[in-house]
Order: sequence, then structure tokens, then C-alpha cells
Amino acid sequence: QVQLVESGGGLVQPGGSLRLSCAASGGIGIINAMGWYRQAPGKQRELVAEITSPGSTNYVDSVKGRFTISRDNAKNTVFLQMNSLKPEDTAVYYCYIESWLGRVSRSWGQGTQVTVSS
Repeated sequence: QVQLVESGGGLVQPGGSLRLSCAASGGIGIINAMGWYRQAPGKQRELVAEITSPGSTNYVDSVKGRFTISRDNAKNTVFLQMNSLKPEDTAVYYCYIESWLGRVSRSWGQGTQVTVSS
């Protein structure tokens, strides 16, 4: 079973930066993609950014130019560098991994709170 451990959330002022990390371990298999979703109070969970095994990236429009997703393949770790943070970025951020080990499966992290406030 795949385990995901997230870190890096916290409280930051508008315009500040945070870096989220998510390390995967266990029976991972072949990784198709890793990424981050977020869910703000009263809103649906939305995809923030993802990175596929070939290295292509995808971002929600609201974070383009401010957030950067990257991976350390050797450590099965995905990062989300968040710059120029805005109050509307406040949410619980969840990392995920989609991988194949006999079948395609998706596993989730426990979530980490990001709060942008002055």
C-alpha cells in the first residue's frame, strides 16, 4: 500500500512563499503522475498542479506564473513551490500519486493547511 507524507504548510502573509513536499513510499509501482489538489471551505476540491512521468506539467489558471510543481524521481517526492500567495490560495492541500502495479490506482496524502492572511 502506498503512503504519502506531506509537509510544508502553514501561515504566510499575502505575497509570501511556501514550499510543499510530498514523499511517497510503499508498493508504488510505475508512476503515471503526481500532483496537488486543494479544497477551501465550502468549495469543491480542485486540481492545482500535476506532473506526469514524461515531465509535462499542468496548472489551474489561477496559479499559473506563481506556482511551480517539480519531482525528485529518485525519492518519489513531489514539490509545490508557491510564490506570490494570495488569500484565495487558502485551503487544505492534498498531494496524490497515480501509479500502476498490476492496475492503475491513486493514493492521497493526509492534507496540509495553507493559510494566507495578514
